[in-house]
Amino acid sequence: MRYARWFTAAVVLCSGPAIAQDFQPRNPECIAPAAPGGGFDLTCRLTSQKLNDLGIVEPTIRTTNMPGGIGAVAYNMIQAQRRNDPNVIVAVSTGSWVNLAQGKFGRFSENDVRWLGAVGADYGVLAVRKDSRFKTMEDFVAALKENVSSVAIGAGGTVGSQDWMKPALVAKAAGVDPKGMRYLSYEGGGEALAALLGGTIEALPGDASEMLGQLEAGEIRVLATFSAERLPGAYADVPTAKEAGYDVEWPIVRGFYAPPGIKDAEYTYWTDALAKLNANPEWQKARTEQGLFEYDLVGPEFDAFAKKRTQDFRALAAEVGLPTSGK
Repeated sequence: MRYARWFTAAVVLCSGPAIAQDFQPRNPECIAPAAPGGGFDLTCRLTSQKLNDLGIVEPTIRTTNMPGGIGAVAYNMIQAQRRNDPNVIVAVSTGSWVNLAQGKFGRFSENDVRWLGAVGADYGVLAVRKDSRFKTMEDFVAALKENVSSVAIGAGGTVGSQDWMKPALVAKAAGVDPKGMRYLSYEGGGEALAALLGGTIEALPGDASEMLGQLEAGEIRVLATFSAERLPGAYADVPTAKEAGYDVEWPIVRGFYAPPGIKDAEYTYWTDALAKLNANPEWQKARTEQGLFEYDLVGPEFDAFAKKRTQDFRALAAEVGLPTSGK
């Protein structure tokens, strides 16, 4: 059975409309809902820098890290304190929709924010230390088959998060019950990577962009990428999970949402800004250098996409025996 093949074709915006002139942000802020060093942090800092450098957004955008529940704390804070604040945007990824689908954001659903747009895509990978006993994905799966709890796996998020889902789907495809995996939870990719390098965990199901620097430095080995085809650059020699015999894909869309109570003109300001950014060659170059791939879905199309993905993840959660939000 084919798992998680939900990466739809991007809507490419070759040129963005003019930024709405009846709203200008004051002291704009990008919230990265995790500790520094992971994908949310990268999404906020890189996007904010380029929006400012390219003159798309004039006031300097500050980044605020708000860890907790891989997005849950930030999501609930927006609802309680900043529902109408047009000066804040919040980084989001596929993992956020996974958690929403399982009710991990409390009583709030995917219908409680305004989805702005995507600025790129990433792909899941399975990484180990350079001196790991696991040389291939086959070695990793063989260890799971022998004793599913013998391998210390760790990543950002708890059981049921997108990082848990990656090895869980591999285990399930190999006939192993994923609920028996030994999984250590960290607050973001940066902490998980430190645990891997320090030997606390043996395997890290992270993201390609997060692992790129350590891969290039030779500190880690990537056993497989969860992409349809091999990734370019430093990942060119890394096989896909499918090549290893496990038909598992995990694309990670990176983007932003805004508070639910902002006005249409304020929403348009930010969607237009993201459209202009995606169309700019300087951004495209910076995005590629960080290991991100094109995914230019903005405005109503992104809103529909976010809601559809959350529904898809409810079905997947039920399939692997996890609770869902039931919304």
